[in-house]
Amino acid sequence: MSNSSSIRHFLLLALADTRQLQLLHFCLLLGISLAALLGNGLIISAVACGHHLHTPMFFFLLNLALSDLGSICTTVPKAMHNSLWDTRNISYTGCAAQLFFFVFFISAEYFLLTIMCYDRYVSICKPLHYGTLLGSRACAHMAAAAWASAFLTALVHTANTFSLPLCHGNALGQFFCDVPPILKLSCSHSKSLKELGLIALSASLGLSCFVFIVFSYVQIFRVVLRIPSEQGRHKAFSTCLPHVAVVSLFLSTLMFAYLKPPSMSSPSLDLALSVLYSVVPQTLNPLIYSLRNQELKAAVWRLMSGCFQEH
Repeated sequence: MSNSSSIRHFLLLALADTRQLQLLHFCLLLGISLAALLGNGLIISAVACGHHLHTPMFFFLLNLALSDLGSICTTVPKAMHNSLWDTRNISYTGCAAQLFFFVFFISAEYFLLTIMCYDRYVSICKPLHYGTLLGSRACAHMAAAAWASAFLTALVHTANTFSLPLCHGNALGQFFCDVPPILKLSCSHSKSLKELGLIALSASLGLSCFVFIVFSYVQIFRVVLRIPSEQGRHKAFSTCLPHVAVVSLFLSTLMFAYLKPPSMSSPSLDLALSVLYSVVPQTLNPLIYSLRNQELKAAVWRLMSGCFQEH
């Protein structure tokens, strides 16, 4: 038995046992991270450089791409390092930093997706008030509120998680530092009402965002179905489909990973699910938005063409 004061490092879950599979996982993670960096980097550059994309929808999309980049850069590089050098170690402070930034970027993504839902609601249900409700100052305030709320969420979770005494060793059943595997190492009697209250508060906040998203889309679909022309309905739906797809991918992977029954838990399944919710949505989001949005697609092509012509 050991306590948290004696722990200097944690042991992360190995992605593979054999050297060949470790190198294969390194190559796969490298490919995924490069795809995420390229996709999100192109969106950030296209929105920042394309003046015609300086609208609320693309402003929030730029913030979403930043959160996706941050999330990938928090978890994947350490996993790649461990696979390449056949190690599982992460320092105590490194683990705390990784947990903080992961919760920060994941929370920011959820809050930003909620705000983007509000953007679609105002655009379709209250188009005459769009400029008033979503002016540049209002957008900046909403984005700042999302990032600030994510920062506070991450700070509280990290401080609370690492304040608990750890009595069950230092081996984490996860390939990166997350709240649930660290809580499993804590003493059973130390999981106090404070921790349960924090979980209840986070669940309430998450549920409130989810209810808001569902309610907004119910109103959106009611308005869209009343549009007389088929072309108008198609155009309205096409502006919502990427957001619906991204929200569905994000929430389904996250909920299945965190809310699955304990009887379904196994090391291989837990590892697959952790990769699914921590890496896949952040990599696919740029592709989902680019496929359905002609303005964004054209801006990305102009950006890439300009880079190739310069070289």
